[in-house]
Amino acid sequence: MPDTQALVNDFLNKLKKRKIEGSQATAKQTAELLRSVISQTRVPYTNQAAALIQSVKAVGEGLIAANPVELAVGNVVRRVLHIIREEDLSLTTAAMAGLNLSAVSDDEDDVGGDNQPVLSAAAIAAASRSTLRPPSLQTLLEDVPDSAAVPHTSSSGGDSEGKSKSADKSSRSRKLKHDVIEAVNELIQDINTCHEQIAEQAVENIHQNEVILTLGSSRTVLEFLCAAKEKKRSFRVFVAEGAPRYQGHLLAKELVTRGLQTTLITDSAVFAMISRVNMVIVGAHAVMANGGVIAPVGLNMVALAAQKHAVPFVVLAGSHKLCPLYPHHPEVLLNELRSPSELLDFGEFSDCLDFGSGIGAPLLHVVNPTFDYVPPKLVSLFITDTGGHNPSYIAEIYQLFVTSLRGEDMKFKSEIMKTNCVAGGNLVKS
Repeated sequence: MPDTQALVNDFLNKLKKRKIEGSQATAKQTAELLRSVISQTRVPYTNQAAALIQSVKAVGEGLIAANPVELAVGNVVRRVLHIIREEDLSLTTAAMAGLNLSAVSDDEDDVGGDNQPVLSAAAIAAASRSTLRPPSLQTLLEDVPDSAAVPHTSSSGGDSEGKSKSADKSSRSRKLKHDVIEAVNELIQDINTCHEQIAEQAVENIHQNEVILTLGSSRTVLEFLCAAKEKKRSFRVFVAEGAPRYQGHLLAKELVTRGLQTTLITDSAVFAMISRVNMVIVGAHAVMANGGVIAPVGLNMVALAAQKHAVPFVVLAGSHKLCPLYPHHPEVLLNELRSPSELLDFGEFSDCLDFGSGIGAPLLHVVNPTFDYVPPKLVSLFITDTGGHNPSYIAEIYQLFVTSLRGEDMKFKSEIMKTNCVAGGNLVKS
């Protein structure tokens, strides 16, 4: 089995050099790495959950520092920390239920329990687990009823007394790691299938003979549009090219390959063409706690044009892109600058960029931001792998979810979010 530190270092280098494209790939590889860390972490007899949390946090802080703009990394780290606490609470609850069952069994004869229903230990554990387990973001989005608020019980206390104490602790330690790894596997599966689950909702949102506008390239948007096409929906797609990387060209080519009527337009033509559009459908880099969207540069312009002409602005995003942080938070880095070479040819503009002219600074400055911020008031609907939600609902869900997270899981060391800062990094003013 590969050394965990070697895996961590390799992934850190990929994050620093921006070799991983897309939030889904980043989220999946982050979850897989944390699964390896958990699997190879040696836990003591007591405070097993604390040992796992410490290991995940130590790795998570380094991953976030390597690429602060990729918010999916922090999202997955927080989800895994929540999983550890959740499974630890479940095991503790099951152990308590087992003790309660034993006490009832001892007093059966005195109480006359023949007239009372007898529950198995598994049934009591399941009932206690559903009662004490704090809500997860996934269950909240799926409209599962909230559980009652009950104080958490630490796994380090209340251990069974007797000769089998050490054996019970060892068994519980293995059980905790096993349950956590299984839950992380489910998280990875959710990340893998998010495109398909979002695409299943296409036929409910795209109707016959509509005109859809999108910008740049997004696999989620591609699968969503193609799913509607497979359901015999006939519609046309306008694709804004997404300068300066022109990834809209790739999306347009793929749509034509799959048989969709496609029109490629320049980004500057969006406002001129928006009056012919029935709906704007775009992907997202991240969805913030207030319902705002971090999206590829140019999408704020598209959202403003859609609002001006009363065109619905729909955002497709997997649950791994939902970030429980607010965009105005001073430690949140929302943007980064890409190379000026994407905008101009250095050979042609060498005179303007000459540092050796004696002036001390070039006369021409080139700014090439990667992302835009779209405020929640410009978003009509979010479509996630758990269904469709409006921005206000997303904000309410975040409030419920954040209250179930420990404060130390919500943020890491403040220093890690301040590295690699760029001028004008925060697009949103407080």
